[in-house]
Amino acid sequence: MMAEDKGIRINKFLSEAGVCSRREADRIIDEGRVSVDGKTAEKGVTVLSGQSVTLDGKEIVQKGKDILLMFNKPPGIVCTAEKREKNNIIDYIGYPERIFPVGRLDKDSRGLILLTNMGELSNDILKAANHHEKEYVVEVNHRITDDFIERMSRGVYLSELDTTTRPCEVEKLSERTFRIILTQGLNRQIRRMCEALSYKVTDLKRVRILNLKLDTEEGKYREVSAKELAELKKCLIRKK
Repeated sequence: MMAEDKGIRINKFLSEAGVCSRREADRIIDEGRVSVDGKTAEKGVTVLSGQSVTLDGKEIVQKGKDILLMFNKPPGIVCTAEKREKNNIIDYIGYPERIFPVGRLDKDSRGLILLTNMGELSNDILKAANHHEKEYVVEVNHRITDDFIERMSRGVYLSELDTTTRPCEVEKLSERTFRIILTQGLNRQIRRMCEALSYKVTDLKRVRILNLKLDTEEGKYREVSAKELAELKKCLIRKK
């Protein structure tokens, strides 16, 4: 007796095919850009074996080998797979396989961003509940005081988001530069935290995500090694 084909949810299908993260998949589905067997898909629909899934009229082919890249993003590049954005990260890199960015790094910011075709890995990295470490080096427009370091460390109330940031590790590096390790990823979080304390960020560079440390020139990328990927997966398992 043949096993019943229960299928797979459309956002997971797109994620596992290396198109984008599940969150991004929900967005493009809402935009009416995804079809299953010629019919516009809705969020939550199940894709069965043998069905044809298209994005913007082009059929989605299941991915081949697993890919994970570390890219040193220059300022001005937008962390999106959306081709309608002229400065999108995918066109800038020009990688020959289908990949998408893991999360975002502000257009004006620079440094480490991961790109992959592994949807589940991306989801695990982005889960806010897992408290994954991301490290940044930040320059501001005023002299850094002990009070600034202490207030940044214990958490800053962001009125526009009506939330207080998690306590974090902050270290002064020079008169106007500090290092900060976050375990959450609120929109423009560091910039908002500094602004709440009457500082303005003049340069922001991400230098680490979990065990992956930035070691390429600006505008360049490299593949994550098998050893690094294995350690990354161990980090993700420990956080679950």
